Amino acid sequence: MEVFIFSIVCLIASLGAGVGTGLAGLSAAAVIAPMLTTFLHINSFEAIGIALASDVLASAVSAVVYAKHKNIDLKNGFLMMSIVLVFCIIGTFIGKLSPAKAVGWFNVIATLGVGISLLFKKVKEEEKPKEHSKKYKLIMSIIMGAVIGFICGFCGAGGGMMLLFALTALLGYELKMAVGTSVLIMSVTAFVGATTHFVTIATTEAADITAGLWGFHTWQEWAALAVCIILTMLFAQLSAIFANRVSKKTQYFVTGVVITILAVFMIAFKIYEIVSGQATFL
Repeated sequence: MEVFIFSIVCLIASLGAGVGTGLAGLSAAAVIAPMLTTFLHINSFEAIGIALASDVLASAVSAVVYAKHKNIDLKNGFLMMSIVLVFCIIGTFIGKLSPAKAVGWFNVIATLGVGISLLFKKVKEEEKPKEHSKKYKLIMSIIMGAVIGFICGFCGAGGGMMLLFALTALLGYELKMAVGTSVLIMSVTAFVGATTHFVTIATTEAADITAGLWGFHTWQEWAALAVCIILTMLFAQLSAIFANRVSKKTQYFVTGVVITILAVFMIAFKIYEIVSGQATFL
């Protein structure tokens, strides 16, 4: 029974994370981490590490698919990615001084809003995305990269959703181009985050002989790491292929459904934590 529950949780978590990544460029941590901690009782720090590790290959294979269909803005993507990484590190150090749960709530509410807006968006197949000057894109890439990176490092709020919002609403990207550029950025930031995460665990728990490698103590943690990486990567690749082959109207609708469901799940999880006494509202 224990193995069955473990398998179902990992399957659902990987499915939600993979589809969210391939269709909307979302972070796997938004789905995998809360599910592993809630249903399998895996330590939250290890759960986040597993989610970030799963995000690396999932975002990478998605980026490859979007690149094959020429739906990635490499120039602005690499620029924004560099800014995000720098300010993520800055935000991480400053974030140790005080929590920022309000930003986390803002992120999930904004996610719900974006999901609903995509769900009911009227799309014309021949409609062209709004064009902006190179100077505008350069400036906005730097500003949004700094804001998103700092927030991610400061309070751990999901960068994928904020990237999608910035690329579509502020830079005028069409959804496919926005998601492609987003997964490119997320693949590198997730790798840096996962590496930092496991290095931190290894160094802080090195003196504890019972800590285990990377802080993992049970077969569930090791199995979850392997299963979630493989399944999330598979579902992300299939979702990316689907997104690049369907019409814009279909992608907007399906992406809206996925984002809305994930947002509702995150809000429900936060409410569960508050009701069960595991966390406070602010």
